[in-house]
Amino acid sequence: MLNQHPITPPPELVEEWWGDKPRGTSIARLATQAAQWGADQELEACINYFYEYDRQRWGENSKLITGLRAARRPEPLSLKEQALEALGRFSANSHTTAHQMQNDFDLFRRALQSLDD
Repeated sequence: MLNQHPITPPPELVEEWWGDKPRGTSIARLATQAAQWGADQELEACINYFYEYDRQRWGENSKLITGLRAARRPEPLSLKEQALEALGRFSANSHTTAHQMQNDFDLFRRALQSLDD
């Protein structure tokens, strides 16, 4: 077995991610999930370092920690915001492949299906 780097996800977590994915999920999506997990570990390590360095300024609920987390881990765009961005791509005629255009049509479909009748 290889030496485990501290930011490498544990094998159990990778197995959980792999088991949760629908058949045909790409390795790229799994790698993205692992990268996000590693980035979260790094962010928490930085926050812990600063907290240990200056507990008074970096208290557990300080604005510094809240601001750092918000800046480094912004909330994902809502379905509405994603659809508006996609609409902008159509308006700008910025699709470079049919696949990109199909992804945006799928996004519109999901956004419309989420609306109440």
